[in-house]
Amino acid sequence: MSSIGKLMKQAARMQQQMEQIQSQLAQRTVEATSGGGAVKVVARCDGSIASIKIDPQAINPGDAQLIEDMILTAANQALGQAKDISNTEMGRVTSAFNLPGLG
Repeated sequence: MSSIGKLMKQAARMQQQMEQIQSQLAQRTVEATSGGGAVKVVARCDGSIASIKIDPQAINPGDAQLIEDMILTAANQALGQAKDISNTEMGRVTSAFNLPGLG
C-alpha cells in the first residue's frame, strides 16, 4: 500500500475515534460549586451547561448581584474542567496521528 493510502486510512481511523470521543464527552459531566456550595453548576465535557442549582437559602432579592457572580464563577469553573477533559481525550487521538515531516 502506498504511503498516501496508509495516511488516508490512518486519517479515517482518527476521525472515527474523534467522533466516538466527542459522543462520549457529550455524556460526561463535571460539577463545580461557588459561594460555599450555594451555587452548583454541572457542565458536559462538550462545553455545554447541563444544570444550575441554587440553594434556596442563598436567595435574597438584595443579593442578586452576589448570586449572579457566584453562578458565573461556578459556570466558568465547570466549563474549564470540561474543557481540560475534552482536550486530554482529543489529544490522545491526535497524538497518535503522525504526519511525516511534522514531528
